[in-house]
Amino acid sequence: MNEHSTPYTIHALELGRMGNFIYVIHDHASDRAAVVDPAWDVPAILDLTTRHDLRVTDILLTHSHFDHINGVEALLNASDAQLHLLKTEAAFWDRYLDLPTLHESGDRIRLGKTEIEVLHTPGHTPGSACYRLEQQVMTGDTLFVFGCGRCDLRGGDPEQMYHTLRRLGERLPEGTLIRPGHNYGITPTSTMAEQLAGNPFLHFGNCADFVDYRMHLHDREEPYRPEPRPHTH
Repeated sequence: MNEHSTPYTIHALELGRMGNFIYVIHDHASDRAAVVDPAWDVPAILDLTTRHDLRVTDILLTHSHFDHINGVEALLNASDAQLHLLKTEAAFWDRYLDLPTLHESGDRIRLGKTEIEVLHTPGHTPGSACYRLEQQVMTGDTLFVFGCGRCDLRGGDPEQMYHTLRRLGERLPEGTLIRPGHNYGITPTSTMAEQLAGNPFLHFGNCADFVDYRMHLHDREEPYRPEPRPHTH
């Protein structure tokens, strides 16, 4: 690693029947690893960490839906990892309420020399989180490549999603790399600039129109593709 490189590497695994992305954050200085949303194939996750000689010390959850957490117990049993999630999501999930690793928005998790910012991004679930590392952000089921998470499942709220997406669009620099929780787009990653230009869910200036589009009009075809900004609400 040279002096200009980042202190971490993010490894991505696509696992399971729903195209889930599981991310392994590797801190170079300590060889510690944080696994984001362990699910479906824990042996594959552990194989990656073994190949890179990493020690899993942390588990970060973007939210508590089954397809993002079904590997948590197995990974906890295979490591001494601490589990991290937002307090709001723990209350919604009704598990792990007594752990000392529950967070508020704006908290920072230290992984060796790597700093991970916790962002509260409700809409898909009440306590959905994104995890930001400098110019990269793991967005779970909040922001997809040219899409966004559903709001018709338990805990979903399209009005919250509207405000969350507007905040992300305003807060994240255009060069930020978006790393979603599913491989639903035409590419596995994208920049915030590309999403502002081509993600229809970021093109609404009116909450009611967004809710109608998210809940009733969007055809949910896969893969999600860019849609030039046609909405001028």
